[in-house]
Amino acid sequence: MATKPSKVILRIILLVGTIVSLFFVPWILVKAWIMPLPDTLQEQLNEAIELGFDGIILYVDQAGKTPEFYAAGWHNRQQKIPANPHALFKIASIGKLYDAVSITKLVHEGRLSLDKTLADYFPELVGRIEYAEKITLRMMVQHRSGIPNLTDTPNFWTDPPKSSEEAFERVLDLPANFEPGTDYQYSNTNYMLLSLLIEKVTGHPKFQFIKEKILAPLNLDHTFGSRGEVNLDSLMSGYYVGIEEDIKTADYGSMVATAEDVGIFLRALNDGSVFEDGERDIYASIYVFEHTGLIPGYQSFAKYHPDIDAVVVQFNNTTNFSGYDWNLAEIIYSRAVKILHKRK
Repeated sequence: MATKPSKVILRIILLVGTIVSLFFVPWILVKAWIMPLPDTLQEQLNEAIELGFDGIILYVDQAGKTPEFYAAGWHNRQQKIPANPHALFKIASIGKLYDAVSITKLVHEGRLSLDKTLADYFPELVGRIEYAEKITLRMMVQHRSGIPNLTDTPNFWTDPPKSSEEAFERVLDLPANFEPGTDYQYSNTNYMLLSLLIEKVTGHPKFQFIKEKILAPLNLDHTFGSRGEVNLDSLMSGYYVGIEEDIKTADYGSMVATAEDVGIFLRALNDGSVFEDGERDIYASIYVFEHTGLIPGYQSFAKYHPDIDAVVVQFNNTTNFSGYDWNLAEIIYSRAVKILHKRK
């Protein structure tokens, strides 16, 4: 009969496991985590630059206080232009919040149904998207459709599609990742389909609907549908580790906005002022109230912290998908929130 290991042996095993795990954790992450917490947000951003980010922006909207704007590093590294807290930025998947609000409004208006299927709205996709007859609109919003993620297809980031149609071709006829409704897997394909659906139902470009129903009522004049709609000098440069040049001209279909505009929208999303009567309950049943974003050269965080009644938005313009920049940015963000708690 096997005997139980002694407490001493268990402690040795745990100690060895801890040492091994620390060996494989990049020490820069350990350093970022254990450094003494600075007194100010500006000092925290300065530390982020020392840890390897080219530029960083932070926006804080805390109830009862004047909004705060911080920046460190470079807006444009080659031209030595300092980071600007009011600069435009590619917000990547934060844009899904605007899409989900749009779907909510169309459902509330009776123009869409959460229980209708992909086959109902796009019958031409039957046989091209597995389970099209079972995938509901609700499942697509919630990433429970099983449709493969188009950004995981070969060479998506190095050879991005030139249009939504070309992007869609990359996932047609692929097997589903799981049967609809049985699991969760984040898939950008879901939101590409939602974008096409919004345009099909409204008869207009998706961003026009977003502008009319979300941006205009909130007076958000610094949010745009793509980098093609803005003066590129106002757009913060994006950098990928190992590539020297600025990659901000690359177009992956991201919305563009200032941190302040994102922050104002996020507060309106959380306090309900972006919704008409009856819409907030619909939204709460289908999607989340915060988001992050990541595309080459741009990573972003937009969250509301109810315990301190604060919206905190952070933009970083340096990425490395095979590295640890995302984890480092998460640590910087969490430390900024800790400073806010400490200050309160």
